[in-house]
Amino acid sequence: MKNVIILLIGMSSFLAITQEKKATTIEPYNLEGVWELKHQFLYNENNKIIDTVLNQNGYRQIKMYSKGKVMWTRFDPKDSNEWFGYGTYTIKDGVLEERLEYASGPMMKIVDTTQVFKFDLVMGKNSYQQIDVDEDGHYILAENYAQIK
Repeated sequence: MKNVIILLIGMSSFLAITQEKKATTIEPYNLEGVWELKHQFLYNENNKIIDTVLNQNGYRQIKMYSKGKVMWTRFDPKDSNEWFGYGTYTIKDGVLEERLEYASGPMMKIVDTTQVFKFDLVMGKNSYQQIDVDEDGHYILAENYAQIK
């Protein structure tokens, strides 16, 4: 009887450890849904915020994430260009990577030179921040989004 109890305790411990290990390998980030740009941060060379850029005069930018796909659109009443893009996204180790497959004319000029967009990702309960980082690891710009429900 003691052997059976010891065997059951051992199996339970093994299962608990295995389940805990599985839970820690899951990415804690979930961008599924619709997000609106609220403002942007500009940084200095020490990764300190030096300015906040607010959306003005009807400027809007919306991103939608669903099942590994991303689509975004921007409206700026001062800019006659159309701005939108569609592609795939992944999140790994706190990095958001977007790969645009097609986009508006002005954006396609950028996509022709930059196929993949990578950002450090900081998640909040109903918000997220994507931070553009230069090759030396310095923050350049952060876009700050709130979830639309």
